[in-house]
Amino acid sequence: MSTSINLKQINKLAIPALIAGISEPILSLTDTAIVGNVQHNPTESLAAVGIVTTFLSMLIWVFGQTRSAISSIISQYLGAGKLNEVKSLPAQAIVIITSISVFIIALTYPFAQTIFKLYNASDVILQYCVEYYRIRIFGFPFTLFTIAVFGAFRGLQNTYYPMVIAITGAVSNIILDIILVYGIDNIIPAMHIKGAAYASVLAQLFMAIISAIYLHKKTSIPLRARFPFNKEIKTFMVMVVNLFVRTIALNVTLYFASSFATSYGAQYIAAYTIAINIWFLGAFLIDGYASAGNILSGKLLGGKQYKQLIQLSNKLIIYGIIVGIIMAVLGAIFYQPIGRIFSSDEAVLNQFYKIFWMVLAMQPICALAFIFDGMFKGLGKMAYLRNLLLFATFLVFVPFLLLFNYFNYQLYGIFMALTLWIIARGIPLIIKFRKMFMPLSKNS
Repeated sequence: MSTSINLKQINKLAIPALIAGISEPILSLTDTAIVGNVQHNPTESLAAVGIVTTFLSMLIWVFGQTRSAISSIISQYLGAGKLNEVKSLPAQAIVIITSISVFIIALTYPFAQTIFKLYNASDVILQYCVEYYRIRIFGFPFTLFTIAVFGAFRGLQNTYYPMVIAITGAVSNIILDIILVYGIDNIIPAMHIKGAAYASVLAQLFMAIISAIYLHKKTSIPLRARFPFNKEIKTFMVMVVNLFVRTIALNVTLYFASSFATSYGAQYIAAYTIAINIWFLGAFLIDGYASAGNILSGKLLGGKQYKQLIQLSNKLIIYGIIVGIIMAVLGAIFYQPIGRIFSSDEAVLNQFYKIFWMVLAMQPICALAFIFDGMFKGLGKMAYLRNLLLFATFLVFVPFLLLFNYFNYQLYGIFMALTLWIIARGIPLIIKFRKMFMPLSKNS
């Protein structure tokens, strides 16, 4: 049966996915905004949150790839009318990934100081990094659990419940941040950067609980893991390994960017922290349409509806670029106020305003890269995504970053290298997609 692809159908998936997708960057942005305005050592606190957030984002992106793998398999079986064959897969995947997360906590907790020294953190910034991380890392299993559940919902073509869960988590984090960082007179003492960490962990726990309730009540997918393993567990693990390698490459980019920014001085890493978190927010906003592409492409591939796949890609390119342009324009209009939301330190703001325009200019380019990245995940083409990101990171980003650093471009150099990295990720995906499905679409 042919599936009609139209704006209403795309937005039905994209808008809730967009809102759900910004939950993690909102957690980080909330910590950034709240901590950046404390009375005691605001610049050092902001720098520490930025460094730890970069490391945690790496962990979440590396091990959170279960969402894409689960979504791809579930959606393809849904499109083929064989959903019952993979119902046991999500629960088994959750057991595997949460077990790994506990191992990661045990591995990194004792070595937190050593880890953040690698990011060039020292003195007060290093102390704050360790304090913040040793609390916030305990939210890691809850985050991975929630991400896996989101993958199951996406495979079922449902982004509404993940949106509800994400909104609940974001709102609870904002409220807890204000209460625990600043305190309540004679009731709760101000906990400074530790309060921000506790707020995030509690919000992540809350989201995991709600995720479990919704999956149990709203779907036929069981939460209890039953064995033997599902026949697609091998496919799942291969996808995750490919995405794991790919995400390691992605986080090499973020590590080098954060490390170089830290080496330039406290005001530089603080400015970079604000800029990169806004960039993350933009990426996750655009990811709403990338998610729609991920969800629909898997189902269309399962149903062998190649002509609709081409139609989907054409429409998503237009919608993604429009969203990217809108974000860039809004950022330009509120250029000055946006910076002051996150810091009142003039040295930090001076560095931020110098490079914020680059973050805005990247948004339409990011749209193309992220949309086709999402579609390739839905298609299960994880090996190609792995190879492409290895190329973009080690043959484009790192060499250009070193070159720009040699010429002392500082934050300009970091964001110029990031722009070239995004271009190297996006253009090949478009070309590859057309080569694969244009011939097939003519016969479908």
